Amino acid sequence: MFRRLFPLVAFGFLALAGATAHAAEAPVRERIAFNADWRFHKEAFREAEFLKGDAGRSGPSDQPIAQPGFDDSAWRKLAVPHDWGIEGPFRQEYPNDTGKLPWWGTAWYRKHFTLPATDAGRRVYLDIDGAMSNAQVWVNGRHVGGWPYGYASWRVDLTPHVKPGGANVVAVRLDNPPASSRWYPGGGIYRNVWLVKTAPVHVAQYGTFVTTPLVTKESATVNVEVTVDNRGTDTEVQVANEIYALDGAGKRTGPAVASKAPASPWKAPAGHQVQLTQALAVANPRLWSTAAPQRYVAVTTVTDKGRVVDVVETPFGIRTIAFDAERGFLLNGTRLTINGVCQHHDLGALGAAINVRALERQLEILREMGVNAIRTSHNPPAPELLDLADRMGFVVVAEAFDIWGLKKTPNDYHLHFAEWHEKDLRAMIRRDRNHPSVIAWSIGNEIVEQGAREGWKVAARLSEIARGEDSTRPTTAAYNHVGSGYNGFQNAVDVFGYNYKPHEYAKFHEHAPHIPLLGSETASTVSSRGKYFFPVSDDQSKGQANFHVSSYDLSAPPWASPPDKEFRGQDDNPLVAGEFVWTGFDYLGEPTPYNSDSTNLLNFTDPAQRQRMAQQLDSLKKIAVPSRSSYFGIVDLAGFKKDRFYLYQARWRPELPMAHLLPHWNWPERVGQVTPVHLYTSGDEAELFLNGQSLGRKKRGPREYRLRWDDVVYQPGTLQAVAYKDGKRWAEDTVHTTGKAAKLLLSADRQAIRADGDDLSFVTVTIADRDGRPVPRSGNRVKFTLSGPGDIIATDNGDPTSFESFQSRERNAFNGLALAIVRTRAGQPGKLVLTATADGLGSTKVTLESKAP
Repeated sequence: MFRRLFPLVAFGFLALAGATAHAAEAPVRERIAFNADWRFHKEAFREAEFLKGDAGRSGPSDQPIAQPGFDDSAWRKLAVPHDWGIEGPFRQEYPNDTGKLPWWGTAWYRKHFTLPATDAGRRVYLDIDGAMSNAQVWVNGRHVGGWPYGYASWRVDLTPHVKPGGANVVAVRLDNPPASSRWYPGGGIYRNVWLVKTAPVHVAQYGTFVTTPLVTKESATVNVEVTVDNRGTDTEVQVANEIYALDGAGKRTGPAVASKAPASPWKAPAGHQVQLTQALAVANPRLWSTAAPQRYVAVTTVTDKGRVVDVVETPFGIRTIAFDAERGFLLNGTRLTINGVCQHHDLGALGAAINVRALERQLEILREMGVNAIRTSHNPPAPELLDLADRMGFVVVAEAFDIWGLKKTPNDYHLHFAEWHEKDLRAMIRRDRNHPSVIAWSIGNEIVEQGAREGWKVAARLSEIARGEDSTRPTTAAYNHVGSGYNGFQNAVDVFGYNYKPHEYAKFHEHAPHIPLLGSETASTVSSRGKYFFPVSDDQSKGQANFHVSSYDLSAPPWASPPDKEFRGQDDNPLVAGEFVWTGFDYLGEPTPYNSDSTNLLNFTDPAQRQRMAQQLDSLKKIAVPSRSSYFGIVDLAGFKKDRFYLYQARWRPELPMAHLLPHWNWPERVGQVTPVHLYTSGDEAELFLNGQSLGRKKRGPREYRLRWDDVVYQPGTLQAVAYKDGKRWAEDTVHTTGKAAKLLLSADRQAIRADGDDLSFVTVTIADRDGRPVPRSGNRVKFTLSGPGDIIATDNGDPTSFESFQSRERNAFNGLALAIVRTRAGQPGKLVLTATADGLGSTKVTLESKAP
């Protein structure tokens, strides 16, 4: 039997770091954070424009605001990354599929800056990691370029129009059209901005590509391909490379482990790029893996007629990856089951504006659950996410598009696909192909072309582009139509991804035994943290009330399923490489099943089912639906774990002794009524006790993933489960009927934080009874105050129906919990004291220490 096998290699990302100054000369390369001191103005909202779904976009000409003499002194002063949409306000009449927040509109950012006179003769570039969307850039009144795709990272050349030794102005205009997204996209310059200065002869943007075509225990061959860009006169260049090992913080650990002297000079004609490649050997390589994410850095030095003109550092990893149709995914020759989640790009109460600590916190919580993989649904991620994945040990499927040429919403990417798809795809791959975490390029998600007769040709073309940029990783796509496995789409990618089709795994493999298979999007179970509805039903359409969904984890939309069904599909078909659950965290928008967005109909192929869903959506449009965020997450929008967290942890961390009971045991209105009890455990059997009386010992049967006592009659008191594994006591969990809410408890995820203006502490407030036990149904209003050199930048509680501003300093607890997010101030170390107060519960404090970086 022929099997498609991809021996792939490890990479890092291109970090354009400033080099050490040579003698008294200026650094050969500078990459300067360009985030501070912007002026911002958003044009007045036009209701008619919103209702029409037409942004009325204008081009780069005739823009007086872009001129250097324009008076912006009255504009708001802020730092980017910035998301104007998250500032609200929430409005009921806004669409809840995009979060009921005003993220659309036209806005300007302007920044005044001075370049030193010594920059004369240097190249000056502006790098924008992400701006939402349809960006146009001017410098000193001259239009220098732009980029429509809000998720792309891109560069404009400022050199011809900047004034070394003088004042300069950059102006950025964004035009974020309504009806352009299926989820909350945010609005603004929401990722980092950099000013890059180089010599005329320099390494091009994303101009290093590190591959390891041969890896053994004894040695690894490391190829460093360097693209040199000559923006000066005809010359000759040489390239040398050194490789160093990195520690967990990304610092070099010792002398070079490999080096290569410059080869003979290469001619570099003016206005052209040249590529030079060197092969180096690393003895006894330390392999990158999810368990031990060990990395190296290639230091590339470019000389122009013997003078050093550029130095670039490229972190990378040495490892092999392969997708195999029978064995799944192999990392360094060993199967690694992909325990993955899909993640949207917003950071909950912080919106779309990138923050490294907020991303890191998400990954820490997911890793605790057992996650080892991320799918960047449905767009290129922030570069910082991949940096963290490299360092923390996650594998990543990087996704390019949610739309090709056929639309899902009136103003979405289909308007740009024909002109921009190749540029966007190449830009993503060139930026990210050195990351060891990236294991595949996804060319699309649930694209409408799946139903077109020759739609597979688009997929084939996109795969061809991806392989042209990086032949070392496979292409994949996330297909939600059954027919895509048999109509040509399956042959257009290297790894086939099925969304919500565990029942198709065996049939697909029988039809295409040579193609590796992946659960690219799975489950889509919906729940509200801490909500439980009765009676409990295995009918996945049940369990909904008051715009919430029961946390028994049995509810799912018609196209989806509870986790148990996907688990069975994979256990019955171990050839499947693994899964990416929809989703790790809740996100803004798409509050299925309370979503009036008609694009949900794309998930239905059965005509009768599609008609029923259309009728349900029409009825939702006629009522005020108070839902702003999704119910899909295993973790809620505030970062609090739902019950489902422990179901996945039990499966993905079988070596961890754990047990988790649900529901809570505060049901005074249910005395004498049947109240089913479920247990998630990594054990194989358990005994349940209510007030010390055994309710029976149960053993998990084949393809069972939870233990259930469906006939428990509620009595207040103590519910306890004792789990066993291989006959031995393994873990236990206890829930109590608590007293009334009596006090507040505060807990910070980190009490020592950096005084850099970006670092965060996430502080949880718990409503507790007099004995310190969380009161699960409490909703007391909590007020937050902060003293010291910091700010409360957001609050939340994880309630998908809350329309309270994320910037409010007050918040109702949701089922016993609320969150305050504290940010430091740059250059102002000191003690921060956060106080939480609630009527009748008193107040409590937590002390944070902001320390100099």
